[in-house]
Amino acid sequence: MLAALLVFALTYVAIAAGRFPGLSVDRPSAALLGAVVMVAVGVLSPAEAGAAVNGDTLGLLLGTMILSAYLGEAGFFRWASGRILRSVAGPRALLWAVVFTAGVLSAFLVNDTVCLMLTPLVIRLVDDADLPALPYLLALAFGANAGSVATLTGNPQNMIVGTLSGIPYATFAAALALPALAALALVAAVLHAIFRRDLPRGRLTPRPGADAAVNGTLLAKALGATGLAVAGFLAGFPLSWTALFCAALLMALAGGKPREALVRVDWPLLVFFAGLFVVVAGVGRSGAAARMHDAVLPLLGAGGVRQVVAFCLFTVAGSQLVSNVPFVLLAGAWIPRMEDPRLLWLATALASTLAGNLTVLGSVANVIVLELAGSRVRISFWRFLAVGAVVTATTLAAGVAILLGERALGVLR
Repeated sequence: MLAALLVFALTYVAIAAGRFPGLSVDRPSAALLGAVVMVAVGVLSPAEAGAAVNGDTLGLLLGTMILSAYLGEAGFFRWASGRILRSVAGPRALLWAVVFTAGVLSAFLVNDTVCLMLTPLVIRLVDDADLPALPYLLALAFGANAGSVATLTGNPQNMIVGTLSGIPYATFAAALALPALAALALVAAVLHAIFRRDLPRGRLTPRPGADAAVNGTLLAKALGATGLAVAGFLAGFPLSWTALFCAALLMALAGGKPREALVRVDWPLLVFFAGLFVVVAGVGRSGAAARMHDAVLPLLGAGGVRQVVAFCLFTVAGSQLVSNVPFVLLAGAWIPRMEDPRLLWLATALASTLAGNLTVLGSVANVIVLELAGSRVRISFWRFLAVGAVVTATTLAAGVAILLGERALGVLR
């Protein structure tokens, strides 16, 4: 157990910092190194490590990223964002548009990918309109996180929840679509209130031609394949194989070289998740995860409602300590032993995702947006926390209330 906890701690120090003193590692290589060391010190056998890697989650991620790569190549993100952002009248309406654009797109595509695609567009838009960048970049990151709550394909932790819990795509979306919509409205309202003095009145004058260079033929094929995947999810087909089937079909029909789409896949992210599965499995194999559960269980109390509220707060705290994806992996060993596992899975997906808005390192989406913004935005950890705390508290309170209301009305089955 000591060896497992030591490897776990060192791995997550490297993941949180993005580096480790004396070693040339980044987050994916740190996760891979941690996985290898778990085997090297005897916590897991090679066979156990291989079995710990959840192929369904990796397959879903891979298929979704291939679909997103073709949508990006076709100009979908540029076209959709340009059309939506140009329809607003002024800077304050633009803030709401950024939140809802990022949120709606993230409900169907991975939020990290949406942030990767939209950050350059938002930066150019605010530069052209001579607007402060910080409110709009926070709107992009917070909106992408909040909107991704709605579906199993919105973010990596939701994908893990789907594969571990077996909750159907349609059931998950029916339960969390309304909390996600409420969270988006609250994100926009909170940012509007906090930055109202920085948002001038008047009309926007963005650079024309934001929706130029769209490949109509490829866009139609990419949208068709993505729509087919969503239809398959709703019909109850296996998430990973549905995404992979539609991605492979699109590669075959899109024209051009499929290798170019594969190059745009975030392979380090897949390595990162594969390594995390092994590291977390090592903690579970050592018995440390069970002891953590036994220590926390008395605090959760009895009854589904109390457990939901208490576990959501625990999820927010745990997601800041080890990040939301590793926390969800650890929670996979605890939730089946609780009073209402399906409700707890939904609450965990909700809380772990919204917890990403609390700190800079709470979500990969936050890091992507701020890294791509570079020198345009400088925000300290504490300033981010001050804004993120209000956003997280309001959205989580509303989301939990709606989820419990749905349970009371019998909406959740």
